[in-house]
Amino acid sequence: MKVIIRQSAKGLSAYVAKKDIEEAIVSQEREALWGGSVTLKNGWVLDLPEMPSETRLPVTVVARRRGEDD
Repeated sequence: MKVIIRQSAKGLSAYVAKKDIEEAIVSQEREALWGGSVTLKNGWVLDLPEMPSETRLPVTVVARRRGEDD
C-alpha cells in the first residue's frame, strides 16, 4: 500500500491513502527508519522499504502492513 511519511512539529506520521487515515509513528525498528518496521498509534505495523538514510520527507513509499496479504 502507498504510504506518505511526513515530519511535523509533533514528530513522524504516516498517511495511508487507501484507508484515508493518518496516524503518528510511535516506534521504529531502526534509527534510520528505512528498511525496518514502524508502529503506528492505531497499532498497525508497517514494513518500510530500504532507502538512503538521507531521504527527505515527505516521501511516498510502498509499505506492507504486517498481517495483511494484499
